[in-house]
Amino acid sequence: MKVSWGQVFAWRMRRQYLDPRTTRTAAEIVSRLCGVQAQVWSAAETAVAVRQTTPDSDSVDRDFAALSLMKTWVMRGTLHLLRPGEAGAYLSLMETTGFWRKPSWQRVSGVTPQQIDELTEKVAVVLDGAVLTRDQLVTRIAADKRFAGMEDRLRSGWGQVLKPLAWRGVLCHGPNQGNKITFTRPASQYPNWGKIPEPEEAAPTVIAAYLGAYGPATPEVFDRWLSLNSTSRPRLRQWFADLGDTLTEVDVEGRKALMLTEHVEELADIDVYKGVRLLGGFDQYVLGPGTNDEALVPKEHRSAVSRTSGWISPIVVVNGRVAGVWNKVDGELVVSAFPGSGRLPRKELEKEAAHVARAIGPSPLTVRVA
Repeated sequence: MKVSWGQVFAWRMRRQYLDPRTTRTAAEIVSRLCGVQAQVWSAAETAVAVRQTTPDSDSVDRDFAALSLMKTWVMRGTLHLLRPGEAGAYLSLMETTGFWRKPSWQRVSGVTPQQIDELTEKVAVVLDGAVLTRDQLVTRIAADKRFAGMEDRLRSGWGQVLKPLAWRGVLCHGPNQGNKITFTRPASQYPNWGKIPEPEEAAPTVIAAYLGAYGPATPEVFDRWLSLNSTSRPRLRQWFADLGDTLTEVDVEGRKALMLTEHVEELADIDVYKGVRLLGGFDQYVLGPGTNDEALVPKEHRSAVSRTSGWISPIVVVNGRVAGVWNKVDGELVVSAFPGSGRLPRKELEKEAAHVARAIGPSPLTVRVA
């Protein structure tokens, strides 16, 4: 089957609650998006709120407090919000990367695979039924002579040594105590937490969820989103092969990719989207397929979207493609359109700016096109 990129973008926008928007809860939106990146908490709040018909800027905080959402290191080693009952499948696939077993990682971290195994056992006990600040957690770990000399690495804000523990399901972020982050054990914090499945059981669930929001896509694009292409090639190919007839290959203007068979008819029948959306920084609409997808983000403008230190700019989406970036400066929403993207429709930008203003705060925003 042959389809256009315009159809693909329209289908993705429908599936990602961008057109039409939704009345669903934060947890439901996060579930559809296969997690929402939460390195910057306000970005996660915006990602959810802009997808709601009436933006609810408190919905993420409310669902997190109600234990309907959890925060942990997962895709690409970054912090995400996930539903507790769904998180185990994503963590299972991340654990298969085993990057802490690589000599290069051991040289940099100074931590051996055996110590990671021992840390897993230790932290599972320390955090069982507890919510501890980083300092409290590290102090209790360091009291064990097996981990002497590891304190500095455990206190690192990047969480390099703690990420494998998160992927094994013994550690996640808890509610902040003031400006201090905390850690807890998912099994003792979340009533809906289940056992982490084996990778071969988890893979169909995660692949189907991903393709249900970001398809059509290739196995390589999926793995870049998941692990920055750290999954072994044979294993990745087997995961997709095992899905058999539940997947269908489509041709998107010459690019062959896979999507769920159950969605093929909907994609074939969808009308091309014509309109504007303003999305916040680190939005899943661009993180899902990746900023290096030239059909979505023009190659010559990728650096404006994917900036230094992994920062992903707020984006202007026109007819499904990224056509510029924006920034909030005092009471203005300043739009920087990409050269060659054409004149942006002023009325639609103003309407979108009003929606964004309701999503991020009470003050109205005046649009200025730079």
